[in-house]
Amino acid sequence: MPQLTSLRLLYTSPILYPFKSPFLSFSTISKSKSPLLNPPSFFTVLSSSSGRHPKLPRHPQHLRRRNISSFRGTNRRDKGMPTEETESGSVGFNKRRAEGRDKSDKPRNLQLKARKLNPVNTICYVQILGTGMDTQDTSSSVLLFFDKQRFIFNAGEGLQRFCTEHKIKLSKIDHIFLSRVCSETAGGLPGLLLTLAGMGDEGMSVNIWGPSDLKYLVDAMKSFIPNAAMIHTHSFGQAPGSNGAPVPDLKKFSDPIVLVDDEVVKISAILLQPSCLKGSETVTEEPNTLCHSEVGVEGRRNHLQEQTLSHSAGEDSQPGAMGKPGDISVIYVCELPEIKGRFDPQKAVALGLRAGPKYRELQLGKSVMSDRKNNMVHPSDVMGPSIPGPIVLLVDCPTESYLQDLLCLESLTSYYAGSSSNPLESAKTVNCVIHLSPASVVRSPNYQVWMKRFDAAQHIMAGHEMKNVEVPILKSSARIAARLNYLCPQFFPAPGFWSLQHLNHSIPECIASSEGSVTELCESVSAENLLKFHLRPYAQLGLDRSGIPSLSSPSEIIDELVSEIPEVVDAAQEVGHFWNDIGEARREIAPMHDDKVMIEEPWLNLNTLPGCLEDITREDMEIVLLGTGSSQPSKYRNVTSIYINLFSKGSLLLDCGEGTLGQLKRRYSVEGADNAVRGLRCIWISHIHADHHAGLARILTLRRDLLKGVPHEPLIVIGPRQLKRYLDAYQKLEDLDMQFLDCWHTSEVSLDAFECSFETNKEHSSESSASFEGENDTNTVKLTKLFAKGSRMQSYWKKPGSPADHSVAFPILKNLKKVLSEAGLEALISFPVVHCPQAFGVVLKAAERINGVGKVIPGWKIVYSGDTRPCPELIEAARGATVLIHEATFEEGMVDEAIAKNHSTTNEAIEVGNSAGAYRIILTHFSQRYPKIPVFDDAHMHKTCIAFDLMSVNAADLPVLPKVLPYLKLLFRDEMTVEELDDVISEGLAS
Repeated sequence: MPQLTSLRLLYTSPILYPFKSPFLSFSTISKSKSPLLNPPSFFTVLSSSSGRHPKLPRHPQHLRRRNISSFRGTNRRDKGMPTEETESGSVGFNKRRAEGRDKSDKPRNLQLKARKLNPVNTICYVQILGTGMDTQDTSSSVLLFFDKQRFIFNAGEGLQRFCTEHKIKLSKIDHIFLSRVCSETAGGLPGLLLTLAGMGDEGMSVNIWGPSDLKYLVDAMKSFIPNAAMIHTHSFGQAPGSNGAPVPDLKKFSDPIVLVDDEVVKISAILLQPSCLKGSETVTEEPNTLCHSEVGVEGRRNHLQEQTLSHSAGEDSQPGAMGKPGDISVIYVCELPEIKGRFDPQKAVALGLRAGPKYRELQLGKSVMSDRKNNMVHPSDVMGPSIPGPIVLLVDCPTESYLQDLLCLESLTSYYAGSSSNPLESAKTVNCVIHLSPASVVRSPNYQVWMKRFDAAQHIMAGHEMKNVEVPILKSSARIAARLNYLCPQFFPAPGFWSLQHLNHSIPECIASSEGSVTELCESVSAENLLKFHLRPYAQLGLDRSGIPSLSSPSEIIDELVSEIPEVVDAAQEVGHFWNDIGEARREIAPMHDDKVMIEEPWLNLNTLPGCLEDITREDMEIVLLGTGSSQPSKYRNVTSIYINLFSKGSLLLDCGEGTLGQLKRRYSVEGADNAVRGLRCIWISHIHADHHAGLARILTLRRDLLKGVPHEPLIVIGPRQLKRYLDAYQKLEDLDMQFLDCWHTSEVSLDAFECSFETNKEHSSESSASFEGENDTNTVKLTKLFAKGSRMQSYWKKPGSPADHSVAFPILKNLKKVLSEAGLEALISFPVVHCPQAFGVVLKAAERINGVGKVIPGWKIVYSGDTRPCPELIEAARGATVLIHEATFEEGMVDEAIAKNHSTTNEAIEVGNSAGAYRIILTHFSQRYPKIPVFDDAHMHKTCIAFDLMSVNAADLPVLPKVLPYLKLLFRDEMTVEELDDVISEGLAS
């Protein structure tokens, strides 16, 4: 019997997803006038709304007050937690959270739920969860549904958001299985686990299953997942080598690995390898924790020693072949128990039984004594013939190099229909085969021959197919995007889905092999989002298309909008006039000199144009807000990511939350997003919380694949030091083709020292490194002053690393300087902010340009705050910014919550921009309690705009940006703000 590796992982939710933990400890400096209450409502009304949605009930006034907190757990504050104020005393922050010592990170031992199974009259089906179908950025997931259990196969990016959209309860998931361990199949796993850990008062756990490569993903996540929750992880297959080293092949084994075997289902795994890796694996089980000290005695008691399976070597085994992490793929076999035959009461009476409990015993397979005769009555005496239980296979054959192994698998022989080695009468009947393999593999002659071995099985092709691109998987966000596009297409371009009207999607009926023979394609159906295949009740066995969402055309959405809000027609025309008049306005506006700070007070000319926007073109710069939500993805807002499009000069990403690639594909189309990823010059990450970087690996691996065989440089990734530990560990699983720079190395102090070293001696990197340390440089004074002992920043920030760190960084900094210059940028400067340890904001400064008449035009300046409380460092960095992109997680009435979590309110963000003299302010990173539009005060919005997902702000359109905001509010005037996160919490409590 094979032995499984059980990795018990410690995760947390409070640091990453700050609103989910019920164990919140607050230390706040309250600036609100109202007492902090906890009203029993999950619904609030947009304070500036003028109408009510007719379908929603009218709520009492005390449930609609937005200046009163509805944040859970505020009545459980820790009065002893220290807070600090700025020198002016106007802004407080949570010192313990900034230092990474928040009590909300206290470990919790999450237990797996004990489900009471129901093998009789069970409802069961498999369902396609169409993650990645419309964007082709990630693997689709598959749900195996029972009335008391849920199993999910693959957890690519966007799974959590997909489940929220389609009301699939995460709290019901018992097991997650990975067909491969890579960013395509497991990119959504960290966020999903953290959300489960934060549900309810105790949190929830789930079993994670995958091939032995899962160890490398576990090791990577140790670097950013603190100790607060237990996740049960099991690996099987080839024993991984140390430090990611190749693993010698072992003998090939013939039996599937049984993972789950209970009253309702048996799930087994069969391993696949590329043809060069023939042979097979050991299966082990051992605890693996992110913090061994937190496992406790019980975890050590459950430790199982590594064992080696007995294997029989196949003829094609290649002794000495070497495998590497990420090569293993898995076929999952799901077998339901047989369906008992019908009970015949007449036979029971004839054998001397009275109606009663003994009938039930017989139906459960137990023999009973006759009531009237002195003999035993056996189930076979009164039961009709049994029907074999349904069987489903999930097959992931990622490339044709796996086909040889697939065709030769002895462990699948018993599932083939009527083969010479498996007579028809002894074969197990496979009812459904779900193919996760790509179309290029599925349509190969050998794969088609293999498919036909299953005779009458229903084949569902769940690989990426172009026909699904035009059907949005996230209909709620697509609906909002269409409405915004109608009102203001300049800021909200039409989604970039390919138009498939002129593409031929017909699948050829036959294919030609390399030998010239013609193979007829096996009959199959293309997977569609939420397509089901029923397994129980047996009478419903087969496909069910009733749940497949219908395609809503943009015209239908707009017709609905116009019917709902007739004024929107005139509003769209008025918004269009802004661009009709912009040329005339530019001729009338006098640009400011570069040395003047842009402070727009009410008594000053609001139309003053900064000098950097003089003669700006639409091909200079565009800001695309890919994700504008905080903490976790929702139906309407993805987590944080900002794409800086420099057009022909390339692009940058500021933060890269889960689903960033999918958002790029929704904005630019599948092909356009690939071009955008090819053109990336740099990715900058603000801090280690996963909602800001969980999409990074997927972007990097795609870029690696797109540029394979093309001369190119590794992509520069700039981030906090913990991120490097994650990326270094992850690269044992997949090559990321990147170079890493600590944000500290791009601080103003470090860059000044680098420039000094670079100019002093360009040839001797060792001298540069010593100089870069800056011990005798005047820049050190600036550094030590900012982080001096006793200063507000010193307690939660560390000085730059050792000279060895700088010697590694020096050549990468030289490369960064070159990359920025090619992108038309003068500088990228990171600066510390107040949120968590090693949290940063960033300044992007464009180089000067010369217009058509030879005039020197100063470069624009973009400042991104990251996650932060208002702080002097941010104000100073944003001085005179063309655009300040500032987080605004909470509304003004929730200052206490903002302080507790070291975030900002809308008014605080605007005040930072005003203090810095920023020309335009874009608010983003909204709490998911504001699913569509946040609450804000109109009086402070004269140079500010609210961000929405996929909003695209061209530098040429900055003058009109604030003018659009009142019209955007019109779209949501009848909307109730629903705190979606409370729905998640309630779901966990109910479970």
